[in-house]
Amino acid sequence: MSRNWIYADNVDTDVIIPARYLNTKDSKELAMHCMEDIDKNFSKEVNEGDFIIAGENFGCGSSREHAPLAIKASGIKAVIAKSFARIFFRNAINIGLVIIENSEIQNDTEENDEIQINLEEGKIINKTKNKQYSFPPYPKEIQNLIQAGGLVNYTKTKI
Repeated sequence: MSRNWIYADNVDTDVIIPARYLNTKDSKELAMHCMEDIDKNFSKEVNEGDFIIAGENFGCGSSREHAPLAIKASGIKAVIAKSFARIFFRNAINIGLVIIENSEIQNDTEENDEIQINLEEGKIINKTKNKQYSFPPYPKEIQNLIQAGGLVNYTKTKI
């Protein structure tokens, strides 16, 4: 069963992956230090398919691509937040990390609630609480890019 990692507003890239680890682009190394400055247990306890649910302005701060890389390499299935910093949003899409804007789910969701997402229909379902939330679905091209694992992989399929 997946777990929800719930964070407040303004989680910046410096706490997603601290600057002292920016000397590598190795995704496994980055995952080992993801969120460690605000959540010591994250990298030890995160599992493939978990979700991050956060407040406003997730990914603010510097424009480093390392932040979404660290999250994706940690096994996070999607980041759902009230809003995202624009450059983080773009970097996440470029590497194939699913990110969804929704202003309601953070207030209704607990750590062990079972969450499902449907990118094509723009739906998030909290099965534990029998609640459903909507978001504007990505255009098909962006869905294809995410399914390919990011912009580089997507581009390789087009060559």
